[in-house]
Amino acid sequence: MAKNVLITGAASGMGLLLSQCYAREGANVAMADVNEEGLRACAEEIRGYPANVLELALDVRKYDEVERACGRVAEAFGGIDILINCAGGAECRILGVSGEFQNIPVEVFDYGIDLNLKGVIYFDHAVMKHMARQKSGVIIHLGSITGLEGCPDSVAYSASKSALMFGMTKSIALAGAKYNVRCVAIAPGPVLTRPGMANMKTMAGRAADPQEIVDLIMFAAGDKGRFINGTYILADGGRNVMLNKT
Repeated sequence: MAKNVLITGAASGMGLLLSQCYAREGANVAMADVNEEGLRACAEEIRGYPANVLELALDVRKYDEVERACGRVAEAFGGIDILINCAGGAECRILGVSGEFQNIPVEVFDYGIDLNLKGVIYFDHAVMKHMARQKSGVIIHLGSITGLEGCPDSVAYSASKSALMFGMTKSIALAGAKYNVRCVAIAPGPVLTRPGMANMKTMAGRAADPQEIVDLIMFAAGDKGRFINGTYILADGGRNVMLNKT
């Protein structure tokens, strides 16, 4: 039976690659992104695979849009089996802001928290309603090595990723336990979704190919990962070990 998969941030990066991989496997794929034009083009390409594809142009920071979109997915596919929260990014990079922490307008950090943390809470909340009814499901959070390292250039991003990897993933796993809903966070190190990532040092001597992280996400979300719950998996090429060695 085909899985019903909802992916945020699906018009680029790992969200797009996940959409393509699930579509190749014949899953029903709901692609959510704020970039409506890019989303339409990506969804059209994926329709060449043996899959049903649903486009959801929305802003993850707006709960009414999130809730409506989740309802559309459940109605179109008959349920939601997997939610993968890929939408997000470093607020200062996205907004083109630079400078020392104390000189950055606080509205920039509001944006970062809304995008990287509240957007995930919104999707988890809306999707859990459907997963609780069907008494099954998997929710994936996309963490980051930055959630362990900290980052003075995008404080809200780092704080959000820490929250997702620790308290949020544990809390959603506890909330979903009686409904057979798992929650797992995948925390990548540098990934070649942007050229700048290649400059981040790892023990492996390179950044990850996006497919390596996507494969891990799909494993954790699939039947072979069904004993993984309430925790995060770090896939960073040894960066955290290298930076914290004594």
